[in-house]
Amino acid sequence: MEFLKQAEIQESDQSADTEKIVKDIISNVRSNGDEAVKKYEETLSNSFRPLKVEEDEIKESTDSLSPEIKTLIERVVERVSSFAEAQLECLTPFEKEFGPGIRMGHKIIPIEKVGAYVPGGRFPLLSSGPMVVAPAKVAGAKQIVACSPANYKGGIHPAVLYGLKCSGADHIYAIGGAQAISAMAYGTETIPEVDVIGGPGNRFVAEAKRQVFGKVGIDLIAGPSEILVFADETAEPKKCAADLLAQAEHDPNARAIIVSTSRTIATRTIEEVNTYLKEFSSDSPAHESWANMGEVIYAESMNEGIRICNEIAIEHLHLHLKDSRSIMDQFTNYGSIFLGADSSVVFSDKVSGTNHTLPTQKAARYTGGLWVGNYVKVATHQEITGEGIEYLADHSTKQSNVEGLEGHHLSAAVRLSDM
Repeated sequence: MEFLKQAEIQESDQSADTEKIVKDIISNVRSNGDEAVKKYEETLSNSFRPLKVEEDEIKESTDSLSPEIKTLIERVVERVSSFAEAQLECLTPFEKEFGPGIRMGHKIIPIEKVGAYVPGGRFPLLSSGPMVVAPAKVAGAKQIVACSPANYKGGIHPAVLYGLKCSGADHIYAIGGAQAISAMAYGTETIPEVDVIGGPGNRFVAEAKRQVFGKVGIDLIAGPSEILVFADETAEPKKCAADLLAQAEHDPNARAIIVSTSRTIATRTIEEVNTYLKEFSSDSPAHESWANMGEVIYAESMNEGIRICNEIAIEHLHLHLKDSRSIMDQFTNYGSIFLGADSSVVFSDKVSGTNHTLPTQKAARYTGGLWVGNYVKVATHQEITGEGIEYLADHSTKQSNVEGLEGHHLSAAVRLSDM
């Protein structure tokens, strides 16, 4: 395997500082509630507004949107909701007999209180609200609390607000960063405590979700964005380059990688990226992302390329291959896979219907992306009668004797004495 790097990947020497900063924020918000959240908003986000976005503000803000923009957002909500509904249909409750007198099964129970984090950093991401909130609404959550940074004229961008309302958010707060995650996890005087938190974010949001896990559930650690383009000799360098930059522009720490079985395609992709970047605005995060995190890997064979892809376990895996579908099953670690050069990741980012909140930092080794299943519990039940009591109690008393568990033996034995 030969590496052709645009630049060395930055070491994650920020991680220790990030962990401590976030730990302090969580502790402060937990102890001081609204007061701490407001101070962090003033200091970190230069926001001096009320935390909650009231209905009159939502209406005034969203009334400023054109009908065309509202239609775009409504289409996103409809498509994301439809995909989530199809996923939920796959989760079916059941109950059946597992031997005489032994009935067992499971129920699908919605999680009651959901916290949705919607980033608003550099760009108003119209789809982020629906991606996080709509599946929770489909799942049947009773209360959906949404937080998004107040970085648009002292509030949340009107398009983001409209997406949150259309998706089913019950309460919306103009709060960002680790302080928003902390507030939803522990609750404050204003912000309700939730049961699970979903949504992507920067390294501080991701670290905050990691630290509050256990107090609340989380969907996954998501962010900053990642893409791996796997290209063979049939790939078009312009498309490869465009797909890399589409994700690189999300964040200076975003990762854009191309793995190619063709030296020519790999080299020409670098050239096309550099050509495109000349036309990007000077403050685009894509410049820093590509310079510091961009990577080009030459694989000597298709099998080696597949192995590299599985080892990297990327968020977005885009196959620019002659026949992507024929080898799809050989890829095992990815957040979402995109089959064929024209299956742009951007389509999923915006409106196709699959969720764009996906695992990063190699989390694709053990989880997929945000889906309706993150907002439900699969809870088992059982009913033991007749012959089932005798069979299970006999086994349980004997096993409890071996284990030395007196209480377990007693609980099983009293059932036998009643027979």
